[in-house]
Amino acid sequence: MRLLYTSIILFSFFCSRAQDRDALIQNKKVAISENIILEKVGINPYFFQVINSKNELVQDSLYSINYNKATLSFKSNYNGLDSVTIKYLKYPDFITRTYRKLDSSVIVKSNGSMQRLVKLSEQNFRSESKPFDGLNSSGSLSRGVTVGNNQNSVLKSELDLQISGKINDKVTLRASIQDANTPLQQSGYSQRLDEFDQIFIEAFSDQWSVRAGDIDLENKNSYFAKFSKRVQGLLLISKFKNSVYEANAFVSGALVRGQFVRSQFTAKEGNQGPYKLKGPNNELFVLVVSGSEIVYVNGIALERGATNDYVIDYNAGEIIFNPTFPINSEMRIIVDYQYSERNYTRFVGYAGGQYKSSKLKLGVSIYNENDLKNQSLQQNLSNDQISILSQAGDDKSNMISPSATPQEFSENRILYKKELLNGQEVFVFSNNPNDELFQVNFLSVGDQQGDYIISNLNSVTNIYEYVPPVMGQKQGNYSPIIQLVAPEKLQIAIINGSYQPSDKTSLEFELAASRKDLNLFSNISDSDNDGLAFRYKFNRAAFSLNDKWALNMSSNVDYIQSDFRNIERLYNPEFNRDWNLKLPALNGMVTDMGNQLLTTNTLNLSNSDIAEFNYSFQHLNFSRNFNGNRHNLTASVIKNKLELLSKSSILKTNGDQIKSEFFSSSSQIKFRSKIFWPGIKINTENNEVISRSSNELDSLLSQRFFSYEGYVGIGDSTNIFLKLGYVNRINDSVQDNKLKRFNRSNNYYISSKLINSKQSDLSLFINYRLFKSQRQNESIQKSLNSRVFYSQRFADNLIQWQTVYETNSGQLPQQEFTYVQVEPGQGSYIWFDYNENGIQELEEFEIAQFQDQATYIRVLLPNQVFIRTHQNRLSQSLILDAIKWNNSLNNTKRFLSHFYNLSTYIIDRKDRNDIKKINLNPFRSDEGQELGLQSNFRNQLFFNRGKQHYTISYSYSDTELRNVLSFGSVGQKSRGHQFNLTHKIKNQWLLNMQTNFEKNSSTSDNFSSKNFVLDLFSVNPKLSYLLDDNKRFDLYYQYFDKENLIQNFESLEQHKWGISAIFTQNQKAAFTFEANYFSNNFNGNINTPVAYQMMEGLQPGSNFTWSIVAQKRLTKYLDLNLNYFGRKSDLARAVHTGTVQLKAYF
Repeated sequence: MRLLYTSIILFSFFCSRAQDRDALIQNKKVAISENIILEKVGINPYFFQVINSKNELVQDSLYSINYNKATLSFKSNYNGLDSVTIKYLKYPDFITRTYRKLDSSVIVKSNGSMQRLVKLSEQNFRSESKPFDGLNSSGSLSRGVTVGNNQNSVLKSELDLQISGKINDKVTLRASIQDANTPLQQSGYSQRLDEFDQIFIEAFSDQWSVRAGDIDLENKNSYFAKFSKRVQGLLLISKFKNSVYEANAFVSGALVRGQFVRSQFTAKEGNQGPYKLKGPNNELFVLVVSGSEIVYVNGIALERGATNDYVIDYNAGEIIFNPTFPINSEMRIIVDYQYSERNYTRFVGYAGGQYKSSKLKLGVSIYNENDLKNQSLQQNLSNDQISILSQAGDDKSNMISPSATPQEFSENRILYKKELLNGQEVFVFSNNPNDELFQVNFLSVGDQQGDYIISNLNSVTNIYEYVPPVMGQKQGNYSPIIQLVAPEKLQIAIINGSYQPSDKTSLEFELAASRKDLNLFSNISDSDNDGLAFRYKFNRAAFSLNDKWALNMSSNVDYIQSDFRNIERLYNPEFNRDWNLKLPALNGMVTDMGNQLLTTNTLNLSNSDIAEFNYSFQHLNFSRNFNGNRHNLTASVIKNKLELLSKSSILKTNGDQIKSEFFSSSSQIKFRSKIFWPGIKINTENNEVISRSSNELDSLLSQRFFSYEGYVGIGDSTNIFLKLGYVNRINDSVQDNKLKRFNRSNNYYISSKLINSKQSDLSLFINYRLFKSQRQNESIQKSLNSRVFYSQRFADNLIQWQTVYETNSGQLPQQEFTYVQVEPGQGSYIWFDYNENGIQELEEFEIAQFQDQATYIRVLLPNQVFIRTHQNRLSQSLILDAIKWNNSLNNTKRFLSHFYNLSTYIIDRKDRNDIKKINLNPFRSDEGQELGLQSNFRNQLFFNRGKQHYTISYSYSDTELRNVLSFGSVGQKSRGHQFNLTHKIKNQWLLNMQTNFEKNSSTSDNFSSKNFVLDLFSVNPKLSYLLDDNKRFDLYYQYFDKENLIQNFESLEQHKWGISAIFTQNQKAAFTFEANYFSNNFNGNINTPVAYQMMEGLQPGSNFTWSIVAQKRLTKYLDLNLNYFGRKSDLARAVHTGTVQLKAYF
């Protein structure tokens, strides 16, 4: 992959040297000055941004821009960084170019000499195509190394390259190469996932295309082998076309990013989630490939997005349904997705071609996906483990191996030694470097099926302890073994096509052969690897009557051998439920009932103006004694403003295990009008499944329900509307071998958009559900999903107010986590062995204050322990901005124009879900019911905001956070006042005074060392001397007084003196220096979490920190960055950390 990156970079470099640099969107990094000229001509006012070195947008109040003259002026009171990046939109060259009918050099003045002869002629030239002339590139490449005397060297790299344009008249090039060493994927909170995280280079013309890197490989032209995969590799496509036929050929080879799997489960009553996705072997941790999922509820596909149906956390593999899509126990959820499977390097090869003429289409393809058995990733297979796999065949229960491996002592690992106990060799935890140590993995094998239990939950990795059997019965639930994973292979060959002898007749066919090997190490059980499948479909337009009514017929047959395997789902998500089949074994197909034969015959009668009727008869047969017949009827009738929709089916099956009769129907009548649209829906099912062995109703499959819904809609459903509805449903289940009443539900809902204008926006959604089970002593379950959104602008934007209120029911995981060591500077946490026992425990990790100490990251662990919750969420924002009165003649208004106030408030409360009642108050919880809380209030009041002329600000913040984790609840509170004064004197002296009053507290149920209440007071005066636009000197002092009000009553008095200087040289160089002295007078035990929090990683007594940052533009396309940081205390040696980085721009 590094060779690929290098090749692409070299290629893009030579392309970029020859391309036109005057792209429309310009990106310039400039030093701050009072007047900056961007272009010789005006620029486009529709796009303009100023970004500081922290990649933050600079407020437009700090500068002024003249689009006509293309000049930028920073106001004198701007106290930001020395340089900024300016992005603006340039006019195309053909607009700004000067056009003349005649060359001005040949124009003769009226009073000038008339003796000169002028000849006008058109220049003869031949247009030549310049290679790479139309290619545009942008981006950067950086390479840096960080070294220090307290850490090993760390290499950092970042690549961001975008290329697009014409190589020549016929060939187009596109490339996107980004690599920032960020393993986490994009979240699924938006509907559309862009290609920003993809790495590819692609060249194409009308006749061919080549793409390397990330590829969305798919096959939509096959019935048995359709698939869609995100892979990393190479794809070649060639196209041929003439007046008689069209043809194409393709070939691809790549490494697989994801493997297809399906999760299906029944929703929980009044539970919006999160719902955990599991792997094919019920793995709790799956990394979902972003954008690969399709979520079905009752067979209907949903839309992803915070404003649609659901959101997904790809890294945790969890789905949460939005409040506007209420979830209940009557919903069947199926999720098809791809997950990152990292047991082996997996390779996929795909090749084929297609031929198309006016009547005939033919296609052939070969698909191969296999694990490279000699390239295991997460497994480091030994010869003994390979031997176990070679003797296991396809039986996973035989793929078990002892997990103990010799390991040298390390404080970052939980290790064990061997001891003899009652004549049996057992593993005992040890942190003694002199012992013979082993790293042991323990597998959960079920209650009283193992010999070990978890003895310590507070360490970052569980510690297991041996428990002897009692009277021969094992007492543990873990064993020192691991489950081996065998390499697999799937091959599919496809021949398909269609023939259309006339406009009214067509024939389609497909033949597929597959080979599935579940263990490439073993030849045992390979007799069931091969399978065949065949399909044909015949369509015929029978006749038409009066050019309105038309009758169409179709017939299709699927034949699938029991050993045939496909790539992804074959039939609709609820195919097995529709036929009363048991849950599928692989990809939606039933594999243990023999060969399958499915026939479907359909009649379609339609009139495009008023109606369409569709009848189909289906027959399903499995060779191992299963037959089923299914009749389907759908109707759609529109008469004037009335519309009738109906869909019904009748199923009858006979098999060696069950026989069944299944009737289902769904009908809807609605009145269609622009402003009034009432409707009625009726749905019913009656499914009676009788077991052959007992001649009784099957309690798992047999069920019956009847529901009806009535609604009334008023207004335009695409703009302003109100919809009121009621749904009643009765569910019956098997009781005493009869279908009897089991539960009943009533739903009341409102969906509306009440106001929609430039100044106001109001929408309301409410779904109130009552669920009553017939079981004794069970009360009515109540659930409420609601969302209110209100936005209002008052007095010509003087006041801006926005409110969002949401309620829903869900579940809260009792989250577990661990800490993993990484390279220095790439983590966020540091470990202190406070109790000096040599074991990394959860309460001993702190947020690192210095880069060289950040050597651990926190990783969430999958869990199955959830607590049902009811959630109330309220967010408010209020802006008071009187800037429009700045030029008012009214003195009061002009005075008020100096003020700006921003208030934000968010409270997100999760309580235990009491099914009997619903708490709608987000500000209060009943005693003992609160499980989670996130509260944040902040008010900021400004005077002369951004002007640096007696600029005063006052901020008040009040935050509270509480969560329930696996080891108990934790909480933090913070309340503070901040006063800030900024004033510039004679454009050279800048005075800043900041004062803080804060009170911070931390609570933990089980970790007493994390309990503290800190009272804080600080004063921070700062004086800056602005020598000119390129030079600045700062002198500052800070006084801190911190006191812990509980437990050991630690206290800290800190004095900080510091100086800093900033030098810039236009856009060519920048230099920043800072030095600080800290005097810490600390009373208390320094080896505690409280001391670390109070001193922020420093030590008692004298502490020094210093830093240097230097930036130099070596060439137009190359920057050099140097960063150095050092610190020293009385109790520790000096620590030095430096980073050198080169950054190239394209």
